[in-house]
Amino acid sequence: MIPYGRQDINQQDVDAVVEVLSSNWLTQGPKVPAFEQGVCNYTGAKFAVAVNSATSALHIACLALGVGPGDRVWTSPITFVASANCALYCGAEVDFVDVDPNTGNMSPEALRIKLIQAKSQGTLPKVVIAVHLCGHSCDMAAISALSDEYGFKIIEDAAHAIGSRHGGHRLGSCHYSDITVFSFHPVKVITSAEGGMATTNCADIAAKLVAYRSHGIVKSPDEMVRPDEGGWYYEQHDLGFNYRMTDLHAALGLSQLSRLEHFVTERNRLAVIYDSKFSDLPLTPVDPLPGSESARHLYMIRLHQSERRREIFDTLRAKGIQVHVHYFPVHLNPYYLERGFKEGDLVHAEAFYQEILTLPLYPALTASDQQRVIDELATCLA
Repeated sequence: MIPYGRQDINQQDVDAVVEVLSSNWLTQGPKVPAFEQGVCNYTGAKFAVAVNSATSALHIACLALGVGPGDRVWTSPITFVASANCALYCGAEVDFVDVDPNTGNMSPEALRIKLIQAKSQGTLPKVVIAVHLCGHSCDMAAISALSDEYGFKIIEDAAHAIGSRHGGHRLGSCHYSDITVFSFHPVKVITSAEGGMATTNCADIAAKLVAYRSHGIVKSPDEMVRPDEGGWYYEQHDLGFNYRMTDLHAALGLSQLSRLEHFVTERNRLAVIYDSKFSDLPLTPVDPLPGSESARHLYMIRLHQSERRREIFDTLRAKGIQVHVHYFPVHLNPYYLERGFKEGDLVHAEAFYQEILTLPLYPALTASDQQRVIDELATCLA
């Protein structure tokens, strides 16, 4: 089976994990802050907070921005469910902004229209979560301008997008946002096996993220409410969670980070090959915005014969090619239908979903395997 994505682990990665296994610190040791600093150095963000998953990072990002009951959070419907669920974890309401029909990313124009209506009704969002589908940046300059006008905070869900750039800035720099969230799941651009990270340029937000990832506990004497009773003393100030990353995971992530640029280069090289081979086929690649650079977590196409997608999907799977679909619109999941959403609410997202297919893309994809994907897809579309 040719998978749609796969981790790339080398001996350096193995050695990094074994070194931690042989050390005195399996968790809460020096590798987590080293990984955090590495991501800060790479993205240009002032602070980074490592956690056990991007889902956890999204949750505490919402909490750090004060999201709670009575608040509204808006996100994209073309994403994994965690992008929306994180608002519900905080007791807030969630709603969706329709996508650009070409990119599948949040449409700034749809956002603007929805904001105008919400302002007239007194229902503006507290936070907008912009999702960088495939590693392709949303139009963050436009979304940031709307944030300035309407007063909402921005979380970038960059689970697909470490290594991407927009407007001359690396995603994760938080140039256009309050917090950016990364994922290090095995199929992502780099992996820590499981793990996530939130970056920010605000010291107060960073402190809240750190507390929320570890039971809401603070240990700094400057933050104590009661008198400091000694070196053992700590205080719980909020209802936090056990979302910590271990040193084992951080060591792997830090090792992988050293090869991030290589991974991004390879992913883009393979994407260019796909593009060149598909010019005469009845499909349209989902491309990054002009002037941006994508980490190319996914290579996604839009089929012109969308009614044949299930047939094409099943045929390619039967031939050992693990194509995929990213994603079924969040608002059409039964859980969200029960919350009042319905088919037809987000027409561009629903139409986009009907057309899309994800093809295998990862740095170790061989030339022969990629050509096999191309040939089999061409046969299906003939």
